[in-house]
Amino acid sequence: MREESRKAADAILGLTNAFCREHLNEEYRELCEDMVVELLDIDVPLGSGKPAGWACGIVHAVGFVNFLHDPSQSPHMTSVQLAEGFGVSQQTMQAKSKIIRDELDLMQMDPDWCLTSLREDNPLVWMVSLNGFIADVRYLPRETQEEAYRLGLIPYIPADRKPPEPEPSAEPETKVIQFPSGQSEAATAKSARKQKDDGPTLFDGTER
Repeated sequence: MREESRKAADAILGLTNAFCREHLNEEYRELCEDMVVELLDIDVPLGSGKPAGWACGIVHAVGFVNFLHDPSQSPHMTSVQLAEGFGVSQQTMQAKSKIIRDELDLMQMDPDWCLTSLREDNPLVWMVSLNGFIADVRYLPRETQEEAYRLGLIPYIPADRKPPEPEPSAEPETKVIQFPSGQSEAATAKSARKQKDDGPTLFDGTER
């Protein structure tokens, strides 16, 4: 079963790579690749069903997080175009996407699956727990931002918009913990902080 899933993952990855390079961009391609690896790691049965269905569901799930359907985004794509691009039905696409979203406990603007280009405007990327209170690190003192960056909780110091030079670590005066949890612990660590998605939502009702 594991070997079957690995072979299926290779086929799925080939499809998502080709699709993203032709229709989307490198950011989407990388996130889709990460998602294939994550699904394989948590033993989602990727060998069950055709690779095209899973590939389409993966792009759909990443698009769900990043509002791929929104015409103001670049790139953007409708669900109809996405399904047609992989040669699968919308029903198949939605079904696979639902499995993926449930397994990874995805939500829109999910900081663990957000496009790099959208991080700055995604408030969930910058939320940390400071002494028991959830706060947006962008509005906290610089020393707190630096400590959050040192702990790997944020991608860069907001004021600098780039990683600072490494400095000797020191014990923080306040306890800063990550909110939400990291992608590598997606399957279990996220479940406690997100509402379950009860049905297909990406693009639903946006094209009428």
